[in-house]
This record gives sequence, C-alpha cells and structure tokens, in this order.
Amino acid sequence: MTVRSRTPEQVDAAMRMVEEAQGTPVEKAEMLMEIAMSLQQKPKEASDIEAAVTLYETALSLNMKDLPLLAARIRARMATALMIIPSEDTLPLERARDELETALGTLTAEGSDEEIAEAEMNLGLVLQNLAPFHKARIQDSISAYQRALRTFDKKAHPKEFAILQNNLATAFLSIPFTDEKAKMREALAVQAFEEGLSVVTLIDHPSEYAMLQNNLGNALQYVSSSHRVENGFRALEAYDEALKVRERRNAPGEYANTIANKANCLANLPDDPEEPDAGNPRNLSAAWTLYGEARDIFRQLGDLQKAEAVGEALRELEQEFPSMPLKANGAH
Repeated sequence: MTVRSRTPEQVDAAMRMVEEAQGTPVEKAEMLMEIAMSLQQKPKEASDIEAAVTLYETALSLNMKDLPLLAARIRARMATALMIIPSEDTLPLERARDELETALGTLTAEGSDEEIAEAEMNLGLVLQNLAPFHKARIQDSISAYQRALRTFDKKAHPKEFAILQNNLATAFLSIPFTDEKAKMREALAVQAFEEGLSVVTLIDHPSEYAMLQNNLGNALQYVSSSHRVENGFRALEAYDEALKVRERRNAPGEYANTIANKANCLANLPDDPEEPDAGNPRNLSAAWTLYGEARDIFRQLGDLQKAEAVGEALRELEQEFPSMPLKANGAH
C-alpha cells in the first residue's frame, strides 16, 4: 500500500496560518522559518526538504525591504536545505551557493561572528561538492573553511572545529596529485584530521570522532610515503576506533563503509610488520570476510553502486590469489 505524503497538507496549513495570523512580517517570517527548520531537521522523505525550501521562499516573499538581517538569516538557512536535496544535477547546490553568498553580504556587516562562520562553513562545503563538476574551485572552498576557523576555534567550538578540520583535510586530498605540492597537501590533510581528533572524544562527540578516525585511516592508507607499512597499521587502528561508534545495528551504512576501508587496508599489509616479505594470508582472509559483509550490507540498503565496488574487490582477490582458501570464509 502506498502511503500518501502529508507534507503538502502541512505546508498549506502553515501558509494559511501565516496568512490569517495577526502579526508583523517579522513574526510571520520567523514562524515560517521555524516550521521549515522542523521539516528539514527530521525529514521523512525528500519532499519534506523541498517543502522546507518552499516555506523559506514564502518567508522571503514577505515585506523584507527593511529587514535585511532577517532575510540573510533565512537565505542562509534555506541554503542548508538546498544542500541536501537529492538531485541528479548541481542546480540545488549552485542555488545554495548563490543564497549563501548573498546572505554573507549582509551577515558580514550585521550578523554575529558565529552566524558568519556557520555560513562560511556551509559555503565551503557547497563549493567543495561543486568542484568535481567544475562549477567551483576547491581553493575557494579551503579559503571559506579557513575563514570559518577564525571564529570556530578548538576551545570555544570544538565540534565545529573538528568538522572544519575534517572538511579541510578532504578538500586537500581532493586536489589532483599532479604538482610538487602534492605531498605537502597530503601531510596537511593528515595533520588536519589529527587536529580535529585533538578536540573531540569518543564519549562527548561520537559521530565526529568516528568520522575523523575513518577519514584519517583513509588518508594514512593512501598517502604517498616511504612508511607505507607503518601508515597502514596506523590506519587499521583508526578504523578500529571508528568502529567503536559505527556499529552494524545502529549505523549500517557507515559501518559498511568503514569495514570496506579496513578490508582495503588489510589486503595490502603483511601479517607481521617485522617480516613484511613473509606474506599476508591472515590479513587476506580477514579482508575477504569484511568485504563480503560490507557487500551484503550495501545490497540490503539498496546501495548497489557500493555493493558492486566491493564485489569487484572480492573478484580481484580471487584472481590475484587463486591458491588462497578464501571461499572457505563464506563471503560468497
């Protein structure tokens, strides 16, 4: 049975309530923004996000000529909804960029430091997501993150600081390694992940802690270095830390991502770091098991693209090590 979405009815009710309410444009705009934020924070389906955008637009359509700061705040909030609209093209992201840049024109002059920093952080993320499509420069994303860090420092805002360090690191790593500064950017990325981890803890900030540990593991695993084996074992430790938070029962997608990353790492590490030439049958077997589990989870979640990528890794193990008794581990 198809369940009909109640979102259009909720939006219509919100519109009527604002039209009929005896209030100032400020009160009505704030009411619409509050309803939009509620839809956006706990969306049940994609239409909830689109409805939130509609409500933000309606708020902006009120008499905002003498309310530039409120209009800027609405634009900045609407951009965060546009950023998460599922889309096959970049139009929502491009619009989010435009709304944030417009908002920052006013926030920079009249808003609080925290409002400005939050908008810069979101702008950096939008630009970073647009960069692969050649719709933005990754360097501009990095600059936005660095501006946000002027306010979101590690003492006053540890959570935001950690997220910014994570975003900075992934931005550094996304730049093609085609020049003499590539190794320096890799080092800066690892340093940024470690900086983020210096202010968050497993107990107080589990989500950010797991994200940073997982991404640090990826950076260590793929960084070009003469200490490949040492970095690989450090990466395994980072993945294991992430898995203290990312459990299959409560975060299956994130769990599958991390165990797939761990499998990649294991497949390329010797069993004994003291004897790297002795082979790695134990690590290969463990990688095989983890790949199989990750593939099954991705299939269950309907993420067929990731399931196929992990399946390809399994096939490569078979081809490269045909004499290994991998099938005994039941990953097929």
